[in-house]
Amino acid sequence: MTTPLLDLKEVRVNYGAIAAVKGIDLSLNTGELVCLIGANGAGKTTTLGAIAGTLPLAGGHIRYQGQAIDTLPAHQRVRAGIALVPEGRGIFTRLTVEENLRMGAYSRRDHAIASDLERMLTLFPRLRERHTQIAGTLSGGEQQMLAIARALLSRPKLLLLDEPSMGLAPLIVEKIFEVVQQVKTEGVTVLLVEQNANLALEFAQRGYVMESGRVTLAGRGDTLLADERVRAAYLGG
Repeated sequence: MTTPLLDLKEVRVNYGAIAAVKGIDLSLNTGELVCLIGANGAGKTTTLGAIAGTLPLAGGHIRYQGQAIDTLPAHQRVRAGIALVPEGRGIFTRLTVEENLRMGAYSRRDHAIASDLERMLTLFPRLRERHTQIAGTLSGGEQQMLAIARALLSRPKLLLLDEPSMGLAPLIVEKIFEVVQQVKTEGVTVLLVEQNANLALEFAQRGYVMESGRVTLAGRGDTLLADERVRAAYLGG
């Protein structure tokens, strides 16, 4: 049996006395695009934080490439190949676009950073046009492109995307999902948190539905897309 790239068992995360994630199981195989959907407050962002190491576990275990990473600091998880594009983008607003991109490669010691930077500017031509511009002056869509490109410059094996389409125009969303699909075909495994459940399930091979800190449904993307419970709760009928 193939070992999953990422495997969560009975993972729990608390905010003080409040249980935000209540013992979930979740796994991703290498090369998959898997989505995590649910209402606001369901625990989706918290789950990504636990995987990325920005939030401590209250219980359970996380294994990545077959190794336990429960107590591994966030910066070491980046070096191991886990990259998070957070909700709200998290760019360095006072740095230029190019400086932001180079920050994505801070943990690398190889000689391919320049070629990877050029590749990001090719994937996102708007960033090339604005590479000397202060990042805080970019539009929301451009900032999202920058956040994704910065994460990709760490050369991740696992890319965690938190609400990449939030507040963006449809054409920008289409471009971002084209890039996500492209990097997935190149072997990057993707865990996508997305409020646009219809879009997420169309793109994803598999999906998990979270409600109140628990996984309540899991299955193939097309199966969940057709599930009456999912349609009623998240797809408008």
